[in-house]
Amino acid sequence: MIDILGNWKRSHFCGSITAADIGKEVCLMGWVQRRRDHGGLIFIDLRDRQGIAQLALDPDRDPEAHAKAERVRNEFVVAARGIVSARPEGTVNPKMTTGEVEVEVKELRILNGAETPPFMIEDNVDVAENIRLKHRYLDLRRPNLQSNLILRHKVAQIVRNYLNDSGFIEVETPVLTKSTPEGARDYLVPSRVNPGMFYALPQSPQLFKQLLMVSGFDRYYQIVKCFRDEDLRADRQPEFTQIDCELSFVDRQDIMDVMEGMIATVFRDTLGIELNLPMPRITYTEAMARFGVDNPDMRFDLELVEISNIVKDCGFKVFADAVKKGGIVKLLNAKQCASFSRKEIDDLTDFVKVYGAKGLAYVKVQEDGSWQSPIAKFFTDKEIALIDEAADSEPGDLLLFAADTYKVANESLGRLRGLLGQKLELARKDDFRFVWVTDFPLLEWDGEARRHVAVHHPFTAPLDEDIALLEGDPGSARAKAYDLVLNGSEIGGGSIRIHNSEVQNKMFSLMGITAEEAEKKFGFLLEALSFGAPPHGGIAFGLDRLMMILTGSDSIRDVIAFPKTQKATCLLSEAPGAVDDKQLRELSIRRAVRNK
Repeated sequence: MIDILGNWKRSHFCGSITAADIGKEVCLMGWVQRRRDHGGLIFIDLRDRQGIAQLALDPDRDPEAHAKAERVRNEFVVAARGIVSARPEGTVNPKMTTGEVEVEVKELRILNGAETPPFMIEDNVDVAENIRLKHRYLDLRRPNLQSNLILRHKVAQIVRNYLNDSGFIEVETPVLTKSTPEGARDYLVPSRVNPGMFYALPQSPQLFKQLLMVSGFDRYYQIVKCFRDEDLRADRQPEFTQIDCELSFVDRQDIMDVMEGMIATVFRDTLGIELNLPMPRITYTEAMARFGVDNPDMRFDLELVEISNIVKDCGFKVFADAVKKGGIVKLLNAKQCASFSRKEIDDLTDFVKVYGAKGLAYVKVQEDGSWQSPIAKFFTDKEIALIDEAADSEPGDLLLFAADTYKVANESLGRLRGLLGQKLELARKDDFRFVWVTDFPLLEWDGEARRHVAVHHPFTAPLDEDIALLEGDPGSARAKAYDLVLNGSEIGGGSIRIHNSEVQNKMFSLMGITAEEAEKKFGFLLEALSFGAPPHGGIAFGLDRLMMILTGSDSIRDVIAFPKTQKATCLLSEAPGAVDDKQLRELSIRRAVRNK
């Protein structure tokens, strides 16, 4: 039989009662974590979002409450009234915040029963993620996930307060927008009242926040949902949350200064960590040369070294040919890893192939300094000495080589560096290392499309000193772009925008977008720029990714209330799902793929 709540009011959260409350009458409500029967005396661990309190039910004190306690099971919803008392000597639990006290229950109400859950509601439970996601409402009862989401709430509040105090205005931008197919795929929404036409869910509020600068709002922010129809991984979701900002009459330094202050405030007010400001800055060129990627993990060394000049005429054809074809040869010195087995090296080789590398050459440096490697015979003593010097090699080191195009050699070894950092436990989760990466290329050549594409997006301004390059050498132009990288993850990225319609049209032209296409896709922006657009720029931070790092989570799904799987499905609600033919007819859509 289920009781009603009636006029009972909760007086305390379960996790909030302490020795200071001894002697007080309290009313607690929550879920039964577990029940223990000690030969007549029954103990119930009652849980809510703040913690666990121990209830003690004595049949001599209240037979009716004790009888009800005999019926409760894990995850029953109950309310209890009683007196806070000190736990008997020898039963204090120092691991619990409420471990010094218990509640001597005078009255118990069972507010709802519960089926046996498919897994225990506790941290570190060993259960498949698909089961957790299917029963997410149960998964979210676990203290660790609740703590993650409560911290996420706190971070959002800190961000809002900081930006409000810094003169920003929160403005909501449209969710139903126009598709501008540059970059990731859009999620499309059919329009019923405009048959055959589609909205797109925003990948970013980019154009609207620029229009707000033209409108004179000067400083805008929004904690906003964005959407990208792309392949997923541990740190990506089809819908994600951005801390989105835009400022007028600023340069790059102004934006970085304001945003460093915001991030420093978040870390101080959540983790109690004081960050050293200003944060380090490196250029894109330096990041690629030293780390092979534009989001380097600065918590450990293992820097890449280019040896193209040393091996351009060597006897190892793979290296020499790579240089002759305009590629590069780089190495990574995995310090004291010569003990790696052949299988471990083969696994590393398979890893770099994911990033386009054809293979991975290796050298084990022996105790006498000699090389143990299938490729050693192809090098002269002088070449070996020069490579050893460049690598700063010592006995016991493992030298790993990539010979390929600039992009493939850098990315494959750069990602391998990150893998080795994890494998060798070179980086602690509680060590937070920030770095700004600046001066990205403005454009890159897309060989398949045979045109330039924007490295960030087509609204990013070139460096002032590189504007002239747009006429004759656009591939060498650098952008007024900047990414903030934390522990190897890009947590924020932005740029100074093009605020001149002539430069914007030039950018479109370099990307192979005709004047007609530009007018069709971005005509409203070009028109707005012609009405007095101020110099402006902005940045967007990935809130989900930032929370993943703050909480030390291994998956972004652990900091999102109701996440999708890697196939972009919701196991809880079974989205996406089929719709009936009547709905499709209303939207003027014909089904091409039949449901199975």
